[in-house]
Amino acid sequence: MTRLVVGLGNPGPDYEKTRHNVGFEVVEHLALHEGLFFDPGDRLDGYSGPPDFLFARSHVPDVLLVKPMTFMNRSGEVVAPLVESLGGDPSQLLVVVDDLDLDVAVLRLRKRGGHGGQNGMRSIIGALGTDRYPRLRVGIGRPETDAVRHVLGRFDDPERGLIDDAVQRAAEAIEAWLGGLPFDKVMSRFHSRWTLGADPDDPARNTE
Repeated sequence: MTRLVVGLGNPGPDYEKTRHNVGFEVVEHLALHEGLFFDPGDRLDGYSGPPDFLFARSHVPDVLLVKPMTFMNRSGEVVAPLVESLGGDPSQLLVVVDDLDLDVAVLRLRKRGGHGGQNGMRSIIGALGTDRYPRLRVGIGRPETDAVRHVLGRFDDPERGLIDDAVQRAAEAIEAWLGGLPFDKVMSRFHSRWTLGADPDDPARNTE
């Protein structure tokens, strides 16, 4: 069965490398690692749903990497039809999303859960009618003042280095899942790796 990895973000150059677009960065890293290129949604064979997305397709492993080209709060309009077209099993979907409640570059894997106030996740849960799908959250840190300005802003230089490392670590975890490792074991292996042996001041240490 084809698996679907969706990175959340906002389309257009004004939003590139912003905190809210870290989900895009993870799927872009995966595509680059596999030598894949993104195509517009209307080129996806056998799909007749809303084409407002970019996708990169791999058959070994069998995965569709997706960047919704709707804005964040309408992500479900793309994700739900794609899940349905691929067999309708939300457990084969993994969403990569930024999280205000985690320190910068902290990573968390979960098999299910609420939207946590994240509008893209809220949209996907509403469109799917369930929260029972895997997700990988990437910490972007709490804002000092305005949350909207924070998520649409860019990382400063020290944070950028941490995020680049987090993107690579996130991609490694996703590749393990795509390679056949059960999600529970992915969680166990990578949460331990992200925690054990970390420097006490390393944000990656602050995982569950």
